[in-house]
Amino acid sequence: MPTYTYVARTRDGRKERGNLTAANRQALVKALQTRGLVPDTIQEKGAKKGVAARKGPKVKTVEILIFTRQLSTIVNAGLPLLQGLDILSEQTEDPRFAAVMHEIGRDVEGGESFSDALKKHPRVFSDLFVSMIRAGEASGNLDEVLLQLADYLEAMEELKRRVKAAMTYPVAAFSMILLIAAGLIIWVVPQFEEIFSNLSNGETPLPAPTRLLIFISDVMTSWQALIVVAMGVGLVIAMRMYRETESGRYNLDKLLLRLPKFGGIFRKVAISRFSRTLSTLTRSGVSILAALEIVERTAGNEVFARAVRGAADSVRNGETLADPLMRTEEFPAMVTRMIAVGEKTGALETMLAKISDFYDSEVRAAVDSLTSLIEPLLIGLMGIVVGGIVIALFMPILQLSSLISN
Repeated sequence: MPTYTYVARTRDGRKERGNLTAANRQALVKALQTRGLVPDTIQEKGAKKGVAARKGPKVKTVEILIFTRQLSTIVNAGLPLLQGLDILSEQTEDPRFAAVMHEIGRDVEGGESFSDALKKHPRVFSDLFVSMIRAGEASGNLDEVLLQLADYLEAMEELKRRVKAAMTYPVAAFSMILLIAAGLIIWVVPQFEEIFSNLSNGETPLPAPTRLLIFISDVMTSWQALIVVAMGVGLVIAMRMYRETESGRYNLDKLLLRLPKFGGIFRKVAISRFSRTLSTLTRSGVSILAALEIVERTAGNEVFARAVRGAADSVRNGETLADPLMRTEEFPAMVTRMIAVGEKTGALETMLAKISDFYDSEVRAAVDSLTSLIEPLLIGLMGIVVGGIVIALFMPILQLSSLISN
């Protein structure tokens, strides 16, 4: 019989690791459940680890959202889960996602639970998705959990869309300004430099802005420009390598939260994601400690991930959730007080949902305000850059004209 390495959770949320010999995965799951353990990951010894994570297809969130909502309708209508998977695999337009659904259907037909079958495709279904499905299977409310998941994915997708909209416009507009300026400096300024040298014969010094513009043009059209480009590429690579480290992620995310205007949006997005994710998980029946661990992994910001990790440790030691969150000073007083009220009244998931709705509206208003502010600033910046180049080019011509007239 094969030997399996497992990671399971006790009733109080602690992790337990070990090895166990069983006839198959289903027998191992039953053996763990009789000992009061809930399996989290199971890996057969000698099997290749993480193949699905490395080679599995990546599916768009929109496809997963449609799949979740349609499967919820199918299960609620009383159709068998296997039949629902077959129907959805036939009508999906993404062949990779169809193949994933076929594999899940085969695993479920072979005796695995739906959540265990989903867990084999981590690039498609997140830990949050799998945990909520597992909770729905245990409670017998799979259709309701699927509906909650669909609502959650829809809200997160809308939030992501708004943040992208806030970032895309200024980046695109600023890139256009740089391209126009570079085009003028590289191709137009050298033509004027020849005209200036012919007109002045080196006797009349050029104005300072013109000399600076010609110097920049000479640098950008020479081999020195390659050094500048190489330095820029090296800086980007160094920043990416630094972000791969835990301290790098923390420091860079902390810097993002301190940016003027944008930092406030990033903070509100992180709070909204924390609140909605935790609300969705607790409403579906996931224990608070398991939910906090999932929230930590899906926080999207290392500063808030550390705050949630510390809160989870405090909750494990018997504290409430609100107190350790308040001590981190990353969450506004309104958030921690509403969480405290929710814990006292037994309506934590309701309070978290209200917090998320509030911050979603705050993000929406902040994005609209930022867009209306950035547009005239970028137009003004374009006018200054292009106008400055044009003025620097025409200043020698005006100077020579005044000398000729005198």
